[in-house]
Amino acid sequence: MPAPHSPAPSSGGGGAAPTPPVKRAALRLPSLSLSGWIGAFMVALALLVAIFGPVLAPYPVGAIVTQDVFAPFSVHLPLGSDYLGRDMLSRIMYGTRLTVLLALAAALFAAFCGTGLGLLAAVAGRAVDETMSRILDAVSSIPTKMFALMIVAAFGSSLTLLVITAGISYTPGAYRIARSLAVNISALEYVQVAKVRGENAIYICCVEILPNMIHPMLADLGLRFVFVVLLLSSLSFLGLGVQPPYADLGSLVRENIAGLGDGAPVVLMPAIAIAILTVGVNLLIDGLPGRGKRLRLRRAAEAR
Repeated sequence: MPAPHSPAPSSGGGGAAPTPPVKRAALRLPSLSLSGWIGAFMVALALLVAIFGPVLAPYPVGAIVTQDVFAPFSVHLPLGSDYLGRDMLSRIMYGTRLTVLLALAAALFAAFCGTGLGLLAAVAGRAVDETMSRILDAVSSIPTKMFALMIVAAFGSSLTLLVITAGISYTPGAYRIARSLAVNISALEYVQVAKVRGENAIYICCVEILPNMIHPMLADLGLRFVFVVLLLSSLSFLGLGVQPPYADLGSLVRENIAGLGDGAPVVLMPAIAIAILTVGVNLLIDGLPGRGKRLRLRRAAEAR
């Protein structure tokens, strides 16, 4: 005799309850504070100018568009003209791109070298750790601007040299943070289990340690970016940074410093662009979730 089967549920009140519809996951925006959103807007504005600025610039970067030097704001010159009669808005758009590219390259160089050396110090043993720490402590004891001035004075100024010099200047700070994070993570149980399994040092660094320290290192990368922007701008202001025909935001301030006595507003425009970039990155980093924890880790690493 065939096995009895349960009847299909009817649509009446005595039947089984209908299956509730599946809800779609809502699109969640990053949880940033108000200052974080302000910083994100400022950073996005700077990035848009850096990416599309040369395309959107109303005039070529070196074109003399007026005979009136240090001209005030107008419809044709929204940010005035510089000491040669060139459009300041176009100059700032081109200068922002160079400033962002150089600072980002130097910050990535410092983060890559510092993270790699920090991972090596965490897995290579005490002798290697002590040797690298003392060497990098000696490098970090030299003020960054003094170190950059010595390198530029000895070897001349070029874009490649500026990137390498700024990267070397901030590698020790990135190394200290990366080493502190890597040493703490390497003492955890899952890393010890990987060592017992016989995994090599490259596997432990790349698979077990690095993914768990990437977020603090990205926050530190943003801070290094700000430091490099200020360093490169100060070198350009002193005449030892970016040289003509190139121009970054710092060199734009130096070029138009003669208009300060006449109260020309064009002198302040590159400085405001530097402030928007650096303050925006700081506000964005401070507004990220878990920033307080990362700040404590950073302070603990700097204290070691």
